[in-house]
Amino acid sequence: MAWLVVRVRGGIHARRDIRRTMDELHLTRANHATVVPEEPSVRGMLFAAQGYLTWGETDAETVALLLARGRPSGDGKASAPEPAVVSAVLKDGLARQAGLAPLVRLPPPRGGWRSTKKPFSAGGALGYRGAAINALVRRMV
Repeated sequence: MAWLVVRVRGGIHARRDIRRTMDELHLTRANHATVVPEEPSVRGMLFAAQGYLTWGETDAETVALLLARGRPSGDGKASAPEPAVVSAVLKDGLARQAGLAPLVRLPPPRGGWRSTKKPFSAGGALGYRGAAINALVRRMV
C-alpha cells in the first residue's frame, strides 16, 4: 500500500530540518501532492513535518486521477495511466517511477481548506487523515 501526501502550508518560518524533510519528499510548495510507500523511514518523515502536511492511505482510483492530472517528466502530455503504472506507483511510490514527475501540482480544494493550523482530529487540515485523503484530493483535482 501507499500513502498520499499533500503539502498544506508554505515553508516560511519552518525549521531547517522540516524544510529539508519536505524537500526529500519532493513537496516544494503548498498544494503539491506525491505518493510514497508505507515504510518506517517515510512514516518518521511524515510525523516530523506533520505541522505542514496531511496524508493518508490512498486507493487506485485516486492515484489514477493524480497521474492523469500530472505531467510526465519530459515535455509530453499526460494521458490516462495504464493499470500496471498505477499498481507500480501504489507499490513503490511516485518518485521511484521512471518517466513520471515525483510530484503533482494541484489547485486548492474546492470549498477551501479547514484550519491550516489544527490537526485533522481537531477539525483542521493537518496530519494523518486515513482514507479521507481520497475525498480531499478529489476536491482538488
